[in-house]
Amino acid sequence: MPTIIPIRDLKDTARISELCNATDAPIFITKNGYGDMVLMSMRHYERTLARQEVFDKLDEAEEQVAAGRTRDAFASLRELRGKYHV
Repeated sequence: MPTIIPIRDLKDTARISELCNATDAPIFITKNGYGDMVLMSMRHYERTLARQEVFDKLDEAEEQVAAGRTRDAFASLRELRGKYHV
């Protein structure tokens, strides 16, 4: 269940920091009963960015496969081994 707190609770920054770091989910901040902001720990934010980067790369790869821009894996490995003398 998401954590939702009113904006007035942001005055207690130490408690908010503890709350952010204690959970692996974003904290939703409301203003006058409506959603206004989202807070999360730096650790959770960095993992979210890394996950999004992986998804973006997978999307790009799927587009390349759909467009027929692929190569034989064994031929590519032979080329790389020859290029880097491995």
